[in-house]
Amino acid sequence: MKYMLLIYTREDCWTEDERKECMIESMAICKELEAEGKWIASSPLHSVETATSVRVREGRRQITDGPFAETTEQLGGYYLIDVENLDEAIAIAARIPPAKKGTVEIRPVYPLPELPQ
Repeated sequence: MKYMLLIYTREDCWTEDERKECMIESMAICKELEAEGKWIASSPLHSVETATSVRVREGRRQITDGPFAETTEQLGGYYLIDVENLDEAIAIAARIPPAKKGTVEIRPVYPLPELPQ
């Protein structure tokens, strides 16, 4: 089953050295999962300051800078994995370095079998 692991943290909680170490540890986890056939994709995101939000209301497009929701923790990255079950997804999420400073939200990916792989 495919799961999206959404990583939320405060952007100001990382020193540059911690951020670099986090990236190194995260890349090692990705390589391990890829070797096991469980990794699909992952990436950190640029700062929330670079975000653009789009909403369409009554047929009109509204564009604003930044995220729409005000929150202390921001979406900072993601992993897309293919594992046997939720327990395995939880075990992987607990290993991701940002789980120590923020939250890793796990969501099953809705299958759309009619779409090409």
